[in-house]
Amino acid sequence: MLQTFDERNRDLVVNINGELLHRDQAGISPFDSVVQGGDGVWEGLRLYEGKIFKLLEHLQRLQGSAKALAFEVVPEIDYFVDEIRKTLLANEMRDGVHIRLTLTRGPKITSGMDPRLNQSGPTLIVLPEWKKPVYDRTGLTLMTSSVRRFPPDCLDPKIHHNNLLQSILAKIEANAAGADSALMLDREGFIAEANGTHVFVVQHGCIFTSAADACPEGITRETVLELCERNGFPVHVGRISTTDAYRADEMFCSGTMGELAAVTRLDGRTIGSGNPGSITQKLSELYREETSRSGYQIVP
Repeated sequence: MLQTFDERNRDLVVNINGELLHRDQAGISPFDSVVQGGDGVWEGLRLYEGKIFKLLEHLQRLQGSAKALAFEVVPEIDYFVDEIRKTLLANEMRDGVHIRLTLTRGPKITSGMDPRLNQSGPTLIVLPEWKKPVYDRTGLTLMTSSVRRFPPDCLDPKIHHNNLLQSILAKIEANAAGADSALMLDREGFIAEANGTHVFVVQHGCIFTSAADACPEGITRETVLELCERNGFPVHVGRISTTDAYRADEMFCSGTMGELAAVTRLDGRTIGSGNPGSITQKLSELYREETSRSGYQIVP
């Protein structure tokens, strides 16, 4: 699961507030809110044959997160689309690309937490990379982290914000344990998600996933639920425990950066047969078909 450098990314062009810059020359102010306090929102997008899958849904979530954080200025959808397109064209990209889109509250006039110090509007960063789906298709190993996900009364996970310390701390634990990723629980001990993906378990042909109480409203997660409904897979959304996962027939995770991938070991237990299950494989095929036939055409 350790990502490696892709030589094609050595001379990337990055977009900072509409200015196209070489990756080694790009930068933002040390007074920017994302530097000062992780005060920003972000989205991960994937480009397939000139189309970005679920682009409008991602941009609407970005806008919603910025509104929840009371950004004084939230750009319109067309602005984001134009800047993404400009950046992809500058890099001659049309397939096999992951885009990290970040919107911060912008630079402050002096250091401090008070949003009233932000007086010049937001900062937009468009960072595309040549990057294939990052998960091992033969099966991932997870371990349960001691780091809990915040519930809505602490920090609502519907806000897709840049403060990712919970995920980073959980990933440190996973690395130390020799696992690919960390399974994270909510405050009451039920499964929330992994440190960077949503989690599904399969038992007796039914697909279970957590409610979006202590995890973000995942767009790939929602796509999986839509595919299940359209293709007759029974689904239950609600509380699931680690015991439910230990005794599951299959387990898989989902996310924009890595699509769908089987989980075959959790906390030293083998999940199901220890290989990607038939339902996981079928949903992966359906997801790939969905990304190939739909999406927002952004470059020729």
